[in-house]
Amino acid sequence: MLIEAAGIPLDRVLFPLLVSIERFGPTGVVDLADRVGRDYTTVSRKVAKLESLDLVERRGSQVDRRVREAVIAPRGKAMTDLVDAARERFGRAIFETWDAGEMDELVRLMRKFYDAMKQVTSTEA
Repeated sequence: MLIEAAGIPLDRVLFPLLVSIERFGPTGVVDLADRVGRDYTTVSRKVAKLESLDLVERRGSQVDRRVREAVIAPRGKAMTDLVDAARERFGRAIFETWDAGEMDELVRLMRKFYDAMKQVTSTEA
């Protein structure tokens, strides 16, 4: 819905990678593949597609010259900005109909969810 509302002509499969690169980049393809739960070769092909669309750029890592990192290109940043604006519009439209008690309940439940996530991840480590 966000991609459609933002008017972005991008394959839904590519969009999560674009956002991950924008939010967490510069990033290597192996790290990106781990982050999105896909195999390296699939992610590598998708990043190459994003590069061919001038949405990301590839460059050598400053930390490890053997690694090529993906970084958001200006055109890609413009796309993620459009989605952020659509998300903001949706959020405002939804939350303006909620009363203070409902907002308090949302905050309480989100805190409960966060605390549970922290506990689960600390016991798995």
